[in-house]
Amino acid sequence: MDSSNWLLMANAAVWLGVGAYLFFMARTQQQLDKRIRQMELMNDD
Repeated sequence: MDSSNWLLMANAAVWLGVGAYLFFMARTQQQLDKRIRQMELMNDD
C-alpha cells in the first residue's frame, strides 16, 4: 500500500469514530431527556 491509501483509511477511520461518538452522545442525551421528564412528572404530584 502506498501512503495515499493509508491516508484514506485513516481518514475513514477518524470519521467513523466521530460518527460513532456523535451517535453515542445523541443516545445519551435522549436518555437524559427522558429521565428529566420523568422526574418533572414525579415532582408535579
